[in-house]
Amino acid sequence: MTDLSSRITRWARANMPRREELEHSRWIGPFARRPELWRFTRRSVPRGVAVGLLVGIFALIPGIQIIGAALMCVPSRGNIPLAALMTFLSNPATTPLILAGSIWLGNQLGFHADPQTFYGLYERGAGLGEWTRWLLSDAAPAALLGLFIISTVTAAIGYLVSAFTWNSWVRRKRRAAQERLIARRERQEPVQS
Repeated sequence: MTDLSSRITRWARANMPRREELEHSRWIGPFARRPELWRFTRRSVPRGVAVGLLVGIFALIPGIQIIGAALMCVPSRGNIPLAALMTFLSNPATTPLILAGSIWLGNQLGFHADPQTFYGLYERGAGLGEWTRWLLSDAAPAALLGLFIISTVTAAIGYLVSAFTWNSWVRRKRRAAQERLIARRERQEPVQS
């Protein structure tokens, strides 16, 4: 388990955007200079996770996801690096599953969408006009409503899991520090006979 967590930590450090890199971005640069958006605190971590999952799943456009997550972290005071990292949940391997689930969910709520039409547009690299016609059809509301529900529920779960994980990590650190302090005191006190 520790090997897996250390591998995930190494991957996150290697792929997470650095504050200095984002300061040069036209859109994110002004916000990269605000240090409270880069601190890992008990409030900013769950907010960053929730924002990243919400934007990452709902937007599904790789360039827009990180920028959108960073911009949404400003009013919510979420952690920008974690929000950016959470947008990678939707990737080429998970996007078809997310879209199929959102279209299915939209169909269950009364809309009528054909997943094959969407995948046909996606696979052949349809132009803006074809995507616009699809968005104006009755198929788009099914996908958009499904994406909204899936992203909202995933963001809420991500918020709760990260808050619980953060709190348990802090408790574990405090307990270890108290045990070290007690052990240090026991070594310093002479034994009474």
